[in-house]
Amino acid sequence: MRITMLARNGRFAALAAALLMLGGCSGEDRGDAGTAAEAGGGKLTLNWFITAPPNTNLPDRSKDFVRKVIEQKFNVELNVTYMIVNNDYNTKLNALLASTPPDMWKDQNSDGGNKYAVDGLLADLTDFVTPQTMPNYFKYWTTEDEVRTYQTQNKFVRAPLPYVKSSYRAYYIRKDWLDKLGLSVPASYDEYVNVMRAFTFSDPDGNGKQDTYGFSTSGSGMTIGYDWPEFYKAGFLFPSYIENGSVVDGSMTPGMRYMLDDITRLMYVDKVIDPDWYLNKGPQHLEKAIQGKIGVVMGGTKTFAFDSNAQGVQYRSKQVNPNADWLPFTMFPNVPLGAKSGPGSPFLFAKSVAERNPEKVRRSVDILDWLCSEEGYLLTHYGEAGKHYTREGKTLRLNVDAFVGDVAKQGDFLKIWSFFTQDTPQPELYGLTVYDPRVTERDLAIEKFLTSLPLKDYIGTSLTPPDGFDLAGYRKRQNELFAKAIFEDKSGRNWLQYREELLTKYKGAALFEKYNQDLRDADILR
Repeated sequence: MRITMLARNGRFAALAAALLMLGGCSGEDRGDAGTAAEAGGGKLTLNWFITAPPNTNLPDRSKDFVRKVIEQKFNVELNVTYMIVNNDYNTKLNALLASTPPDMWKDQNSDGGNKYAVDGLLADLTDFVTPQTMPNYFKYWTTEDEVRTYQTQNKFVRAPLPYVKSSYRAYYIRKDWLDKLGLSVPASYDEYVNVMRAFTFSDPDGNGKQDTYGFSTSGSGMTIGYDWPEFYKAGFLFPSYIENGSVVDGSMTPGMRYMLDDITRLMYVDKVIDPDWYLNKGPQHLEKAIQGKIGVVMGGTKTFAFDSNAQGVQYRSKQVNPNADWLPFTMFPNVPLGAKSGPGSPFLFAKSVAERNPEKVRRSVDILDWLCSEEGYLLTHYGEAGKHYTREGKTLRLNVDAFVGDVAKQGDFLKIWSFFTQDTPQPELYGLTVYDPRVTERDLAIEKFLTSLPLKDYIGTSLTPPDGFDLAGYRKRQNELFAKAIFEDKSGRNWLQYREELLTKYKGAALFEKYNQDLRDADILR
């Protein structure tokens, strides 16, 4: 198995440049040209393009027990290209689709692959993704109705990735900084802003320099994102909701002008925001937080700040400063910061691959379904039975020493192989209980806090754009107008004008009417 690890911190490359690079890279033979001899059960070469968490790598062949099982069990050679999620991921994917499409990819576009569907690039999945071909996927992770309502452009061309069933969105704050400055955990937005000022100007790390900031996020040079507390201050819930008999996209309401006013005030007047937030790519703001430069960030997973998560913000921050202490909190008591989960990103297949060699799609589907099985799930999350864990009935007990030596110290590679079923453990879906001796009392307290936070209900069905609607182009223009408001206007004073452009020229009104129709069709709106 050949593994390609792409540069994770390179600058955003233009599509044309990426194409030239691909065309000139003779060493990257992806084995895409399937032959008739390979079909019908013969050995296949498959090329996948997937996401990976920061600071993870697949090990060499001799140490990758997941790779060995997949290749032997399914008679394949599986070439995996993996990247962290940022703009470079989509740039690389678009370059591949224009030249040598992967046989399967995990999509991270904001439109859920809608543009690819509009452009006719996606394979029809009618015969590939069914309860018969993917029994584990449908048994443990989704339903036929969920897959049906997830479609776009009236075509069965995408299927939702298995997703974490609960939301763990919360803000995290440097409790040791609060203690040093004699401050309490903020319980309101005004208290939060005061803490941000102290984190920026009162030397919370005690190094005698003004080199810390209150808050940061990553805009990847193109978006605001939903990490900002100012969304919730303005009364918008993440990411959409139903109010007064209609769907509401908070980022498109008239009240966004107040949110933009708040952001620009914090940037230009209070100056408590990381000045590089807009250009930060992917997890760069978290890397800054780990290095002790940021005092408040948003976390989205249960183990985000667990002591026992070697890739988490707490574990890695303590490697820099043993006193670091990240504490989850909310400055909006009783306000949901997240929603009960529904389908998110899809896994996709190229139409050209399905037409040229449908066996490649079938074999990929077989592997993905195995990853959804109990056997595949245990191997990709907990390692090898009898070696990395012992099992008594439905209870697993981890062998930490063996796991650390064989997995964590080998690039923590199971976090890559769990790309399909998510690296946040959900053993309860299989009726299993896992005992991990690394989990501390502090970890359990964080989990208790996170599960106590209110969640708004899942909106109830997938919302899809009208046929032919360029959702990616619409969101691109929306983000451009946000950037104009923040960096040129330095306020939200022109937002209503920008909003009108999006609703009319960019047909946003038709988009939201289609969303409401989706809700009516699902009997959610009447």
